[in-house]
Amino acid sequence: MAIIKSILDTDLYKFTTSYAYSKLFPRAFGEFVFVDRSNGDYPDGFDERVRQELDKMSELSLTIGEEEFVRKKMPYLPPIYIDFLKGFRFDPSEVEVSLEGRKLKIRATGLLYRITLWETPILATVSELYFRETKQYPDTQYMEKAAIEKALSLKENGITFSLFGMRRRFSFEVEDRVTGLLKQYAGDSLFGTSNVYLAYRHNVNVSGTHPHEWVQFHGSIYGYKMANYMSMENWINVYDGDLGTVLTDTYTTDVFLRNFSKKHAALFTSLRHDSGDAFVFTDKVIRRYEELRIDPKLKYIVFSDSFNVDKEILIKNYCGERMGAT
Repeated sequence: MAIIKSILDTDLYKFTTSYAYSKLFPRAFGEFVFVDRSNGDYPDGFDERVRQELDKMSELSLTIGEEEFVRKKMPYLPPIYIDFLKGFRFDPSEVEVSLEGRKLKIRATGLLYRITLWETPILATVSELYFRETKQYPDTQYMEKAAIEKALSLKENGITFSLFGMRRRFSFEVEDRVTGLLKQYAGDSLFGTSNVYLAYRHNVNVSGTHPHEWVQFHGSIYGYKMANYMSMENWINVYDGDLGTVLTDTYTTDVFLRNFSKKHAALFTSLRHDSGDAFVFTDKVIRRYEELRIDPKLKYIVFSDSFNVDKEILIKNYCGERMGAT
């Protein structure tokens, strides 16, 4: 059984960024390079196992049911892009995989609107294969107990949350099971998941933000000083107010907030915190909204850095009535 089971088995932002590239920068050419932050060693033959899985992905295509789901749940993607997805096939020749010593090397090269779609599936494949090849197995009882306890605690404390775990998942089966348990026990506190295929399987919302990748791309085109501003301008040009959560820390939060204009503050519904002190960040964001004469109580912060239930309760209480938190 292939690890990646559907074209939709990826994060939402891969599709939204792909469409943005195709609309504004259809000839943009680039590459994605795999980086193991732990600089870990991989078993002999691991690159061959990865290659086998990537080759299987060439057989994936959008099903009728998946197409209907995308049209209904992701209306910000226009029909022309959905037609592109219907005809899209992964091309394994775009990806090089090798093992140098015991270090894994992966490089995807091509038109950005195509190769951006490789990123999350490759990371999920490497993660699942690593656990499989090193014979590590999930503690199913612990996993289910932890998921249920977290779901109930989040619900009890009135915290709305989404899942963003595909790239680091133990396996598809574990992510699928956890998604089902959270839906069952968290109720409306579960806003959705970034994994489009699991949103389809479990009939929950698809959720996501724009990525560091989008800001970094604009840094390479317009220069770092203009990266935040132009990435927001172009996101607005493409999505016209939809997908209104913007990432803040690509080139530090302080730089972002200086680039964050009144227009952006009015159009974007929420800011995403992904690094640094969440409490300091909250104060800075509220202060910036007030400087721009925007009521922060009408806006939200999406907290995604080192998420845990106890921390999220503290953050929610800290935001209080001053600003929304999720």
